[in-house]
Amino acid sequence: MGSTMADKPHALCLPFPGQGHINPMMKLAMLIHSRGFHITFVNTHFTHERIAESCGPSALTGLHDFRLETISDGLPQDHGRILKLPELCEAALKNFPAPLKQLIVEINESGDVPPVSCIVSSGFLNFTQEIADEVGVPRVALWTTSACGYWGYFHVPDLIQKGYTPLKDEKCLSNGYLNTRLDWVPEMPDICLKDMPSFIRTTDPNEYMLHFTKDETQKAFKSSALILNTFDEFETEILDAMKAKLPCPIYTMSPLLTFASHACKDQVNQIPTNLWKEDSYCLEWLDNKEIGSVIYVNFGSIAVLTTHQLNEFAWGLAKSQKPFIWIIRKDLVMGESAILSQEFTNEIKERGLITGWCNQAQVLSHPSVGGFLTHAGWNSTLESICNGVPMICWPFFAEQPMNCRYACSKWGIGMEISSGLKREEVEGLVRELMEGEKGRELRSRVKIWKETSKAAIKFGGSSYCNLDRLIKEVLMKQQ
Repeated sequence: MGSTMADKPHALCLPFPGQGHINPMMKLAMLIHSRGFHITFVNTHFTHERIAESCGPSALTGLHDFRLETISDGLPQDHGRILKLPELCEAALKNFPAPLKQLIVEINESGDVPPVSCIVSSGFLNFTQEIADEVGVPRVALWTTSACGYWGYFHVPDLIQKGYTPLKDEKCLSNGYLNTRLDWVPEMPDICLKDMPSFIRTTDPNEYMLHFTKDETQKAFKSSALILNTFDEFETEILDAMKAKLPCPIYTMSPLLTFASHACKDQVNQIPTNLWKEDSYCLEWLDNKEIGSVIYVNFGSIAVLTTHQLNEFAWGLAKSQKPFIWIIRKDLVMGESAILSQEFTNEIKERGLITGWCNQAQVLSHPSVGGFLTHAGWNSTLESICNGVPMICWPFFAEQPMNCRYACSKWGIGMEISSGLKREEVEGLVRELMEGEKGRELRSRVKIWKETSKAAIKFGGSSYCNLDRLIKEVLMKQQ
């Protein structure tokens, strides 16, 4: 006899409402769906509308067993949201629980779909643990960070307790204090204070993001399991330390982007998540460039530059004489539009392409792309690895400094721009990456990691087996 609808497992997936969180959660949901689960994927009303605007409303119809639902974040339509991160975090904790509970009640009483049997939510949305306990289903927390980035958050309470943060005064940001070594974290040799999550760089003992990240990291331990978007072979030492010290099981499942593309049907893979409209002309432009000649520049969905920083990057790229694609969001520059001079535009004519957004995975996989100037966000770092593209790193905030440190010092796939940010340094690093000996070394190393990442998602690979284990040991387990 076949199973009834009620017997089919049903995972409700709730990402934090930011581009860098939505993408990996969607890929994880697709993977779980590929193992026979019904999926309800929950975005905020605002996020859903942004995706519909950028991708077209018809793209968000979902499938009969992969449904897209929304809840309110309680913020006004014109609120800056991800660019006002503390307010968004506070709104999520305050305004998400009630509508999410109601949604689960409606799902379970509808009779149209199987009842919710597990919850998969962001590691920063741990109020869902209480909801899961009330419903009587397991809940897992997806951390979209690297393992080393997560371990930075894990040690924030120690930094507070030992007096490293809050900073004594603003001078600590520039007098060398951030170079203080943290020799009491043995699994992270040579780590300095500057490598820890950027939220520690405050003089305010009540800094919201410092306490939000500290508290949510600790609360995640109560979940049935943690999922990390990394693979075992890449961050072995940190993962071993985590498994030894944390009270809940850990499953690595990376790279989620390529894993989902490899394992899921095309129909599911076409469910969009972009908050900005993609410019497909990028790929046509790349078709006319030499193999490995183009540097791709993108600082992600959150970074905000000053006009000075914008111009230093612009003229560094221009003087390098290398062809480039530069993604400049309309909100990339602090307090104003991203306006570049006519002199710069004339200088880079035929060599530079500037656009508002693109399909980053497709651009990085294009044969003409030979380097990536990045904010070192974790999704971008993984996409760079998966496509064998070395990086120049300019970390902006959160755990990006830790990603940068490991990319440059541990994994051997990147070079770091100093905090001073001078156009001459940008020019020199771009030249070195694209034509120098260091660039060749980084390219060779990242290609090795590319092959390791591919092996992890294949049948019998570490991530493939961890997905099977997660489903059998946690998601299908009744409380």
